[in-house]
Amino acid sequence: MDDAVLQTLGFESVRRALADRVATRLGEDRARIWAPFSDPAAASRFRAAVREAAALGYRLGGIFDPRPLLERIRRGERPEGLELVETASTLTSAADLKHEILSAKAAELGRFAARIGEHTLFRRRVAEALDEAGEVKDDATPKLKRIRRSLNPLRERIIQRLEAAMDAHPEAIQERYVTLRRDRYVIPVRAQQQRQLGGIVLAQSDTGATVFMEPAAVVPLNNELARLRLEEEAEVLKVLAELAGLLASDGELANTLDAVAWLDMARAAARLAEDWNLAPAREGRPGSYHLAQARHPLLKDPVANDIHLDERTRILLVTGPNMGGKTVLLKTLGLAVLMHQAGLFVAAQAAELGWARRLEVDIGDEQSLEANLSTFAAHLQKLGRILATADESTLVLIDELGSGTDPEEGAALARAVILALLERGARGVITTHLTPLKALAGSAPGLENASMGFEVGDLSPTYRLQVGVPGRSYALAVARRLGFDENVIRAAEEALGESGVRVEELLERLERQQAEMEKQLAAAERARREAAAARAELDERLGRIEEERRELLEAARAEADRLLEAAHRQIRELRAKARGGESQKRDALREVMKIRERTKPRRNAEANPLPGLEPGMLVEVPSYHQKGRVVRVEGEQTLVQIGQVKIRVPTAELRPRGKGAPRPKQAVVVDSGFETELNVRGLTAAEALEAVHDFLNEAAATGNSPVRILHGKGTGVLRREIQNFLRRDKRVARFHDALPHEGGHGVSVVYLRD
Repeated sequence: MDDAVLQTLGFESVRRALADRVATRLGEDRARIWAPFSDPAAASRFRAAVREAAALGYRLGGIFDPRPLLERIRRGERPEGLELVETASTLTSAADLKHEILSAKAAELGRFAARIGEHTLFRRRVAEALDEAGEVKDDATPKLKRIRRSLNPLRERIIQRLEAAMDAHPEAIQERYVTLRRDRYVIPVRAQQQRQLGGIVLAQSDTGATVFMEPAAVVPLNNELARLRLEEEAEVLKVLAELAGLLASDGELANTLDAVAWLDMARAAARLAEDWNLAPAREGRPGSYHLAQARHPLLKDPVANDIHLDERTRILLVTGPNMGGKTVLLKTLGLAVLMHQAGLFVAAQAAELGWARRLEVDIGDEQSLEANLSTFAAHLQKLGRILATADESTLVLIDELGSGTDPEEGAALARAVILALLERGARGVITTHLTPLKALAGSAPGLENASMGFEVGDLSPTYRLQVGVPGRSYALAVARRLGFDENVIRAAEEALGESGVRVEELLERLERQQAEMEKQLAAAERARREAAAARAELDERLGRIEEERRELLEAARAEADRLLEAAHRQIRELRAKARGGESQKRDALREVMKIRERTKPRRNAEANPLPGLEPGMLVEVPSYHQKGRVVRVEGEQTLVQIGQVKIRVPTAELRPRGKGAPRPKQAVVVDSGFETELNVRGLTAAEALEAVHDFLNEAAATGNSPVRILHGKGTGVLRREIQNFLRRDKRVARFHDALPHEGGHGVSVVYLRD
């Protein structure tokens, strides 16, 4: 990928975006020259590192660029102590980063981090020789330690002698203090009285009234001090030179700085993916490019499109009006491929991209005045280069093929170029305005027509890619929409010819059909989503019903076990009672038979019921010593209403009352005397809910539905609490407020489940 291709497709903006997100100068320099990899495996490894960086979230604080210092050292310049301290701190931070990444078991980041050195010798010597401010410590070397031990007492002796001189000649002293001139200790003396002290004048004030004098008694001591200072400076330089030599000769340093730059770039690429909402593309087969909802990452609010190139659709021929988004489509695909091959994520919802060995681009006007080339000639030169190198691993992006010359000759040349690219197996997207090329897709395998959507009514492009439909120019349609002279438009249609008009009409019809198909597809997709949601809701309901069924079965089993245990206990008691005598034995046996009959297990519900038993029939229920009417026959069990209560009893136990009695045509409804309205006004919420619970129990037992609950309107609290209770009650099928003339919001009408 040459720099011209990167520049044309906007990759320079991606570089700047990466440079804005790095943390070090090392990473910034790497970002500004970032380019696609030449090896697919290297790009894939870096993308894996970007994913790990996004998950790990490491930082690169405390790392600065030591390369300028290294350059100065190699030129023989003396380093400052603070620079060496900062470099040691940088190498310490780099080593800490290495251990953090290696401990996280990040495979690809670990490959970079493992190259960071420890630099133990340099870091240790800096810590021993320099303090935090970069000053050489007293004990950096034994000689420096001896020199500095001598300096401080010598300074004290000099100051003491100067103070003694000022005490001896107070009248000659301008002000009482000790200062330095030319690195020698002196005192301020009045110029007229300098002879009284004797010594060397090293400086004077601006007015000349004061001279700064080194008394004769101090000269030897100042000389000794100067000598020690020279030795100290030489020793300090020796220490700094030693540290500079250690840094310059560190064989691990280059690898460390390079690894830090890579780690910074991986982190910057992860931040870019988050900020731009990018996604990693999967590795595809050579010549396969699939992008779902691809968008141009450098545009504000771009329209996303699906782009597909493979063996079936090798070249996409995009036609349509200007300003419709054709060029943006080319750059969207080209930039996605560049970013993928540069190890970055791409601006798409999902992507699968093959490796393009060459990316050839002809976009924009490249007229060259210096080379005396027209726009068309410049395009021809590019097309020549593209055809010379195109093969199965080449991706070609050409804008406005065949433009810049006579339309007929341009169309012929464009046709030949397209066929040549198809013959060479290249993949690509080509845009054009030339109508004759639209018919080529039907006869050239691998070539697919496409267009960019346009709303004639709004005179605005939709920027939506429409594959399979060639684009219209819309020139005449737009002119008519803008109120252009109809005579002129008709003349243009006549000049276009009958075939041209038919082509435009056909394209218009195809566009309408495609728009209708897209609406139907959208409606079908909505229906599919709604059906899926409904199924999920039904599955959830079935799950709840199944759970309720299991709970009811468990409760029924528990109740049955309890009743059976009670019956067995009663039988044992009756057996004991039977031992009391013959009469008691007979009574006990009769009771035992009754208990066993009531507690024996039910057989299959489809067993034959007692012949002649029908709903509405009056029957005897011996076990209850009562008469009742049959409500429903359920195999071996029959639902019988006795007074106000409905109970289930064994069918075999029932005895029809009045053999041969005429059977009613309908089930008989027995008046139970149950009041179907409950008045809870004036009760508290807790009292009312208890009353409602009992009321619904009795209503369910007597088969009365619907029933009314009179709670009044009031503040609405009682109504809300009762209706919340009804929503949760499994006996309730539904409920609603009464009609306005029957109580309205003050009454809830409740329907019970069957």
